Amino acid sequence: MAAVCMISFMVSLAAVWILMPPFIRYLKKVSFNQTVSEYSLEEYKEKAKTPIMGGILFIVVPLLVSVISELFLGFSRDLLILQLTFAGYGLIGFWDDWLIAVQHNNDGLIPRRKFFLQVILAAVIYIIYRLGGGELTLRIPFAGAISLGHLYLLLILLMFSGASNAVNLTDGMDGLAAGCCVTSFAVFLVLAIREGNVHLAGFYAALIGALIGYLHYNVHPAKVFMGDTGSLALGGALAASSLVMKQEIALIVIGGVYVIDTLSCIIQIGSVKLRHKRVFPYTPIHYSFVLPKEKHGLGLGEVQTVHIIWLASAVFAVLGFLIAIH
Repeated sequence: MAAVCMISFMVSLAAVWILMPPFIRYLKKVSFNQTVSEYSLEEYKEKAKTPIMGGILFIVVPLLVSVISELFLGFSRDLLILQLTFAGYGLIGFWDDWLIAVQHNNDGLIPRRKFFLQVILAAVIYIIYRLGGGELTLRIPFAGAISLGHLYLLLILLMFSGASNAVNLTDGMDGLAAGCCVTSFAVFLVLAIREGNVHLAGFYAALIGALIGYLHYNVHPAKVFMGDTGSLALGGALAASSLVMKQEIALIVIGGVYVIDTLSCIIQIGSVKLRHKRVFPYTPIHYSFVLPKEKHGLGLGEVQTVHIIWLASAVFAVLGFLIAIH
Protein backbone atom coordinates (compact mmCIF):
# COMPACT_ATOMS: atom_id res chain seq x y z
CA MET A 1 0.00 0.00 0.00
CA ALA A 2 2.84 2.39 0.82
CA ALA A 3 4.26 1.96 -2.70
CA VAL A 4 0.87 2.61 -4.33
CA CYS A 5 0.36 5.77 -2.28
CA MET A 6 3.86 7.08 -2.90
CA ILE A 7 3.75 6.44 -6.65
CA SER A 8 0.25 7.93 -6.97
CA PHE A 9 1.30 11.01 -5.00
CA MET A 10 4.52 11.62 -6.91
CA VAL A 11 3.03 11.02 -10.37
CA SER A 12 0.11 13.39 -9.72
CA LEU A 13 2.32 16.05 -8.15
CA ALA A 14 4.80 15.96 -11.03
CA ALA A 15 2.10 15.88 -13.72
CA VAL A 16 0.19 18.90 -12.40
CA TRP A 17 3.38 20.81 -11.62
CA ILE A 18 4.71 20.31 -15.16
CA LEU A 19 1.46 20.64 -17.09
CA MET A 20 0.01 23.67 -15.30
CA PRO A 21 2.19 26.40 -16.97
CA PRO A 22 1.24 25.45 -20.55
CA PHE A 23 -2.36 24.93 -19.39
CA ILE A 24 -2.42 28.44 -17.90
CA ARG A 25 -1.08 29.83 -21.17
CA TYR A 26 -3.86 28.03 -23.03
CA LEU A 27 -6.55 29.37 -20.67
CA LYS A 28 -5.22 32.89 -21.25
CA LYS A 29 -5.20 32.34 -25.00
CA VAL A 30 -8.89 31.34 -25.06
CA SER A 31 -9.73 34.10 -22.52
CA PHE A 32 -11.13 31.76 -19.86
CA ASN A 33 -10.57 34.37 -17.17
CA GLN A 34 -11.99 35.23 -13.77
CA THR A 35 -14.90 37.65 -13.78
CA VAL A 36 -15.21 39.60 -10.54
CA SER A 37 -18.60 40.62 -9.16
CA GLU A 38 -19.31 44.32 -8.76
CA TYR A 39 -20.05 43.57 -5.09
CA SER A 40 -16.56 42.16 -4.43
CA LEU A 41 -14.14 43.94 -2.13
CA GLU A 42 -12.07 46.52 -4.01
CA GLU A 43 -8.79 44.71 -3.35
CA TYR A 44 -10.18 41.58 -5.05
CA LYS A 45 -11.29 43.30 -8.24
CA GLU A 46 -7.65 43.26 -9.35
CA LYS A 47 -7.95 39.47 -9.66
CA ALA A 48 -10.04 39.93 -12.78
CA LYS A 49 -8.48 38.35 -15.87
CA THR A 50 -6.77 35.62 -13.83
CA PRO A 51 -7.39 32.31 -15.67
CA ILE A 52 -10.01 29.99 -14.18
CA MET A 53 -10.68 26.25 -14.61
CA GLY A 54 -7.30 25.29 -13.17
CA GLY A 55 -9.27 22.60 -11.36
CA ILE A 56 -9.46 20.63 -14.60
CA LEU A 57 -5.89 19.38 -14.14
CA PHE A 58 -6.23 18.31 -10.51
CA ILE A 59 -9.40 16.45 -11.47
CA VAL A 60 -8.18 14.71 -14.62
CA VAL A 61 -4.74 13.68 -13.31
CA PRO A 62 -5.88 11.84 -10.12
CA LEU A 63 -8.72 10.21 -12.07
CA LEU A 64 -6.29 8.86 -14.67
CA VAL A 65 -3.85 7.71 -12.00
CA SER A 66 -6.61 5.90 -10.08
CA VAL A 67 -7.98 4.25 -13.24
CA ILE A 68 -4.51 2.98 -14.16
CA SER A 69 -4.08 1.69 -10.60
CA GLU A 70 -7.35 -0.23 -10.90
CA LEU A 71 -5.93 -2.15 -13.85
CA PHE A 72 -3.45 -3.70 -11.41
CA LEU A 73 -5.47 -3.69 -8.18
CA GLY A 74 -8.91 -4.69 -9.47
CA PHE A 75 -12.35 -3.08 -9.29
CA SER A 76 -13.60 -1.18 -6.23
CA ARG A 77 -17.19 0.04 -5.76
CA ASP A 78 -16.07 2.66 -3.27
CA LEU A 79 -13.47 4.03 -5.66
CA LEU A 80 -16.03 4.07 -8.49
CA ILE A 81 -18.34 6.21 -6.34
CA LEU A 82 -15.48 8.62 -5.62
CA GLN A 83 -14.45 8.80 -9.26
CA LEU A 84 -17.99 9.41 -10.55
CA THR A 85 -18.68 12.05 -7.91
CA PHE A 86 -15.38 13.83 -8.48
CA ALA A 87 -15.84 13.87 -12.26
CA GLY A 88 -19.58 14.58 -12.17
CA TYR A 89 -19.45 17.59 -9.87
CA GLY A 90 -16.42 18.81 -11.78
CA LEU A 91 -18.49 18.75 -14.99
CA ILE A 92 -21.26 20.77 -13.33
CA GLY A 93 -18.66 23.31 -12.22
CA PHE A 94 -17.09 23.31 -15.68
CA TRP A 95 -20.43 24.20 -17.26
CA ASP A 96 -20.80 27.07 -14.79
CA ASP A 97 -17.24 28.33 -15.42
CA TRP A 98 -17.63 28.03 -19.18
CA LEU A 99 -20.77 30.19 -19.13
CA ILE A 100 -19.01 32.79 -16.97
CA ALA A 101 -16.04 32.86 -19.34
CA VAL A 102 -17.98 33.11 -22.61
CA GLN A 103 -20.63 35.52 -21.32
CA HIS A 104 -18.04 37.73 -19.55
CA ASN A 105 -20.13 38.11 -16.38
CA ASN A 106 -20.31 36.39 -13.01
CA ASP A 107 -23.75 34.80 -13.48
CA GLY A 108 -22.93 31.35 -14.86
CA LEU A 109 -25.49 28.63 -14.37
CA ILE A 110 -28.88 29.61 -12.99
CA PRO A 111 -28.64 28.72 -9.26
CA ARG A 112 -31.76 26.55 -9.41
CA ARG A 113 -30.38 24.60 -12.34
CA LYS A 114 -27.01 24.13 -10.67
CA PHE A 115 -28.66 22.90 -7.46
CA PHE A 116 -30.94 20.58 -9.46
CA LEU A 117 -27.94 19.01 -11.21
CA GLN A 118 -26.13 18.58 -7.89
CA VAL A 119 -29.14 16.84 -6.35
CA ILE A 120 -29.70 14.58 -9.37
CA LEU A 121 -26.05 13.50 -9.36
CA ALA A 122 -26.24 12.81 -5.61
CA ALA A 123 -29.31 10.63 -6.22
CA VAL A 124 -27.45 8.68 -8.93
CA ILE A 125 -24.53 8.13 -6.55
CA TYR A 126 -26.99 6.94 -3.88
CA ILE A 127 -28.46 4.38 -6.32
CA ILE A 128 -25.00 3.05 -7.17
CA TYR A 129 -24.19 2.90 -3.46
CA ARG A 130 -27.35 0.89 -2.74
CA LEU A 131 -26.88 -1.44 -5.72
CA GLY A 132 -23.45 -2.21 -4.33
CA GLY A 133 -24.93 -3.23 -0.99
CA GLY A 134 -24.39 0.06 0.84
CA GLU A 135 -25.99 0.28 4.28
CA LEU A 136 -28.59 2.86 5.29
CA THR A 137 -26.99 3.40 8.67
CA LEU A 138 -25.58 6.54 10.21
CA ARG A 139 -22.50 5.98 12.35
CA ILE A 140 -22.64 7.93 15.61
CA PRO A 141 -19.14 8.46 17.07
CA PHE A 142 -18.70 7.01 20.56
CA ALA A 143 -22.23 5.52 20.40
CA GLY A 144 -22.57 3.04 17.52
CA ALA A 145 -24.88 3.30 14.52
CA ILE A 146 -28.55 3.85 13.77
CA SER A 147 -30.58 2.87 10.72
CA LEU A 148 -32.14 5.78 8.84
CA GLY A 149 -33.99 3.70 6.28
CA HIS A 150 -35.20 5.78 3.34
CA LEU A 151 -34.25 8.97 5.22
CA TYR A 152 -30.67 8.14 4.34
CA LEU A 153 -31.37 9.36 0.79
CA LEU A 154 -32.32 12.78 2.18
CA LEU A 155 -29.08 12.85 4.16
CA ILE A 156 -27.08 12.07 1.01
CA LEU A 157 -28.82 14.78 -1.00
CA LEU A 158 -28.14 17.37 1.71
CA MET A 159 -24.58 16.20 2.30
CA PHE A 160 -23.52 16.22 -1.35
CA SER A 161 -25.13 19.52 -2.33
CA GLY A 162 -24.05 21.09 0.96
CA ALA A 163 -20.42 19.98 0.80
CA SER A 164 -19.93 20.95 -2.84
CA ASN A 165 -21.37 24.43 -2.31
CA ALA A 166 -19.51 24.90 0.99
CA VAL A 167 -16.10 24.35 -0.61
CA ASN A 168 -17.20 26.66 -3.41
CA LEU A 169 -17.90 29.43 -0.88
CA THR A 170 -14.50 28.90 0.74
CA ASP A 171 -12.70 29.28 -2.58
CA GLY A 172 -12.34 33.05 -2.29
CA MET A 173 -8.67 33.75 -1.61
CA ASP A 174 -5.43 32.64 -3.21
CA GLY A 175 -4.65 29.12 -2.03
CA LEU A 176 -7.42 29.03 0.58
CA ALA A 177 -9.71 26.22 -0.56
CA ALA A 178 -6.96 24.05 -2.05
CA GLY A 179 -4.85 24.27 1.11
CA CYS A 180 -7.79 23.41 3.34
CA CYS A 181 -8.70 20.48 1.10
CA VAL A 182 -5.19 19.05 1.41
CA THR A 183 -5.66 18.68 5.17
CA SER A 184 -9.24 17.44 4.81
CA PHE A 185 -8.34 14.70 2.34
CA ALA A 186 -5.27 13.82 4.41
CA VAL A 187 -7.68 12.62 7.10
CA PHE A 188 -9.41 10.29 4.64
CA LEU A 189 -6.02 9.10 3.39
CA VAL A 190 -5.00 8.10 6.91
CA LEU A 191 -8.39 6.45 7.51
CA ALA A 192 -8.10 4.48 4.26
CA ILE A 193 -4.59 3.31 5.18
CA ARG A 194 -5.83 2.42 8.66
CA GLU A 195 -8.60 0.29 7.14
CA GLY A 196 -6.28 -1.31 4.60
CA ASN A 197 -8.25 0.09 1.64
CA VAL A 198 -5.53 0.44 -0.99
CA HIS A 199 -7.95 1.67 -3.68
CA LEU A 200 -9.10 4.69 -1.68
CA ALA A 201 -5.66 5.34 -0.22
CA GLY A 202 -4.16 5.53 -3.71
CA PHE A 203 -6.87 7.92 -4.88
CA TYR A 204 -6.40 10.27 -1.90
CA ALA A 205 -2.62 10.21 -2.30
CA ALA A 206 -3.00 11.12 -5.98
CA LEU A 207 -5.48 13.89 -5.20
CA ILE A 208 -3.31 15.40 -2.47
CA GLY A 209 -0.29 15.33 -4.78
CA ALA A 210 -2.29 17.05 -7.53
CA LEU A 211 -3.56 19.72 -5.10
CA ILE A 212 -0.05 20.47 -3.87
CA GLY A 213 1.11 20.79 -7.47
CA TYR A 214 -1.79 23.15 -8.15
CA LEU A 215 -1.08 25.19 -5.00
CA HIS A 216 2.34 26.13 -6.38
CA TYR A 217 0.48 28.25 -8.95
CA ASN A 218 -2.49 29.22 -6.80
CA VAL A 219 -0.85 30.74 -3.71
CA HIS A 220 -0.64 34.53 -3.60
CA PRO A 221 -0.32 36.06 -6.12
CA ALA A 222 -2.38 33.39 -7.86
CA LYS A 223 -1.57 32.62 -11.48
CA VAL A 224 -4.69 30.47 -11.85
CA PHE A 225 -7.95 29.74 -10.02
CA MET A 226 -9.68 26.38 -9.71
CA GLY A 227 -13.09 27.84 -10.54
CA ASP A 228 -16.35 26.03 -9.78
CA THR A 229 -14.85 23.19 -11.80
CA GLY A 230 -12.44 22.46 -8.98
CA SER A 231 -14.41 23.59 -5.92
CA LEU A 232 -17.58 21.63 -6.71
CA ALA A 233 -15.51 18.54 -7.52
CA LEU A 234 -13.56 18.77 -4.24
CA GLY A 235 -16.71 19.30 -2.17
CA GLY A 236 -18.43 16.40 -3.89
CA ALA A 237 -15.40 14.18 -3.28
CA LEU A 238 -15.46 15.05 0.43
CA ALA A 239 -19.14 14.05 0.61
CA ALA A 240 -18.49 10.83 -1.32
CA SER A 241 -15.59 10.02 1.00
CA SER A 242 -17.80 10.38 4.07
CA LEU A 243 -20.37 8.14 2.37
CA VAL A 244 -18.12 5.22 1.44
CA MET A 245 -16.16 5.40 4.70
CA LYS A 246 -19.27 5.94 6.87
CA GLN A 247 -17.97 9.18 8.37
CA GLU A 248 -20.98 11.41 7.72
CA ILE A 249 -20.83 13.12 11.11
CA ALA A 250 -17.03 13.32 11.23
CA LEU A 251 -17.18 15.22 7.92
CA ILE A 252 -18.84 18.15 9.71
CA VAL A 253 -15.74 18.54 11.89
CA ILE A 254 -13.18 17.62 9.21
CA GLY A 255 -14.72 20.31 7.02
CA GLY A 256 -15.12 22.79 9.86
CA VAL A 257 -13.77 25.71 7.81
CA TYR A 258 -16.30 25.11 5.03
CA VAL A 259 -19.12 24.72 7.57
CA ILE A 260 -18.27 28.01 9.29
CA ASP A 261 -18.06 29.88 5.98
CA THR A 262 -21.44 28.48 4.94
CA LEU A 263 -23.11 29.20 8.26
CA SER A 264 -21.82 32.77 8.19
CA CYS A 265 -23.57 33.29 4.85
CA ILE A 266 -26.81 31.71 6.06
CA ILE A 267 -26.81 33.78 9.26
CA GLN A 268 -25.98 36.97 7.37
CA ILE A 269 -28.74 36.50 4.80
CA GLY A 270 -31.27 35.58 7.48
CA SER A 271 -30.37 38.58 9.62
CA VAL A 272 -30.54 41.02 6.70
CA LYS A 273 -33.94 39.72 5.63
CA LEU A 274 -35.47 39.52 9.12
CA ARG A 275 -33.69 42.30 11.04
CA HIS A 276 -32.30 44.43 8.19
CA LYS A 277 -28.95 44.29 9.97
CA ARG A 278 -25.67 42.54 9.29
CA VAL A 279 -24.14 40.18 11.83
CA PHE A 280 -20.72 40.03 10.16
CA PRO A 281 -18.80 42.80 8.37
CA TYR A 282 -18.66 40.66 5.21
CA THR A 283 -19.46 37.10 4.19
CA PRO A 284 -18.22 34.47 3.60
CA ILE A 285 -16.61 35.28 6.92
CA HIS A 286 -13.01 34.86 5.75
CA TYR A 287 -13.38 38.21 3.96
CA SER A 288 -13.99 39.87 7.33
CA PHE A 289 -10.38 39.05 8.21
CA VAL A 290 -9.01 41.26 5.44
CA LEU A 291 -11.63 44.01 5.64
CA PRO A 292 -10.06 47.24 7.01
CA LYS A 293 -10.62 47.97 10.71
CA GLU A 294 -12.50 51.15 9.86
CA LYS A 295 -15.04 48.88 8.15
CA HIS A 296 -15.18 46.65 11.27
CA GLY A 297 -12.87 43.98 9.84
CA LEU A 298 -9.64 42.64 11.33
CA GLY A 299 -7.41 44.39 8.81
CA LEU A 300 -5.19 41.37 8.15
CA GLY A 301 -3.40 40.69 4.88
CA GLU A 302 -4.67 38.02 2.52
CA VAL A 303 -1.62 35.77 2.95
CA GLN A 304 -1.80 36.00 6.74
CA THR A 305 -5.53 35.25 6.65
CA VAL A 306 -5.03 32.21 4.44
CA HIS A 307 -2.31 30.84 6.73
CA ILE A 308 -4.53 31.30 9.79
CA ILE A 309 -7.40 29.47 8.12
CA TRP A 310 -5.06 26.70 6.92
CA LEU A 311 -4.02 26.24 10.55
CA ALA A 312 -7.67 26.15 11.63
CA SER A 313 -8.37 23.57 8.92
CA ALA A 314 -5.51 21.40 10.21
CA VAL A 315 -6.93 21.59 13.75
CA PHE A 316 -10.38 20.61 12.46
CA ALA A 317 -8.79 17.75 10.53
CA VAL A 318 -7.13 16.36 13.66
CA LEU A 319 -10.35 16.68 15.69
CA GLY A 320 -12.31 15.07 12.86
CA PHE A 321 -9.87 12.18 12.72
CA LEU A 322 -10.20 11.57 16.45
CA ILE A 323 -13.98 11.51 16.06
CA ALA A 324 -13.77 9.22 13.03
CA ILE A 325 -11.82 6.51 14.84
CA HIS A 326 -14.21 6.34 17.79
